[in-house]
Amino acid sequence: MDRLEKSDAEWLKQLGDEAFRVMRKHGTERPFSHDNFPEAPGVYYCKGCGAELFRAGTKFDAGCGWPSFFAPAEGAPIGETVDRSHFMVRTEVHCEGCGGHLGHVFDDGPAPTGLRYCINGVALDFEPEA
Repeated sequence: MDRLEKSDAEWLKQLGDEAFRVMRKHGTERPFSHDNFPEAPGVYYCKGCGAELFRAGTKFDAGCGWPSFFAPAEGAPIGETVDRSHFMVRTEVHCEGCGGHLGHVFDDGPAPTGLRYCINGVALDFEPEA
């Protein structure tokens, strides 16, 4: 997959202030500040490049204030990097299609994976199944 490259000005125009701060500057939206998306079948796409990232069937309520999923969609372009910011070590997840910061993944999720992809809602677009 070729990575989508744009200038900061182009990203800001496309994403808006908050999504730009989160996705391009590795920010985090405040917990419980996003509508957390509907409880309906559908697909969550990257706001930066439109890549399919998560399916609604893997979403769960972790109570952490951010949309949480136990697994990415099959073939989702999700990459991981070590995040040593804020005096801790975490695993950052980003979209390999556009390089956008999505959130973090933790090993305290439910079965079957035991993972919790804690994702900033402003980084996602939801499309319900028809």
